[in-house]
Amino acid sequence: MSRSDQLPCTITGDGIILTLHIQPRASKNEVCGIHGDALKVRLTSPPVDGAANKLCREFLAELFKVPKSAVEIISGETSRHKRIRIAGGNAVRLQQIIDSIGT
Repeated sequence: MSRSDQLPCTITGDGIILTLHIQPRASKNEVCGIHGDALKVRLTSPPVDGAANKLCREFLAELFKVPKSAVEIISGETSRHKRIRIAGGNAVRLQQIIDSIGT
């Protein structure tokens, strides 16, 4: 069984959809494992004026090596629980990144 079978994500034809639990005001930006039914991501920015959402998109774009425009919040804009679509990129490469998270 691949690691992505355990992670809260769905591989689609044009990318992936991730379920995230965001922890703002952390000491550093990092993916730190599973929190309930979501992937926990710690971000340094505060949850005001969209700062955490912007940093979330930038952090995930860098992590998955895609343009910032390829990362879209599809639900949870004002919540700690978010669904994120990462479009573009090679599905095999995205799968490898997902498999390496937390290892």
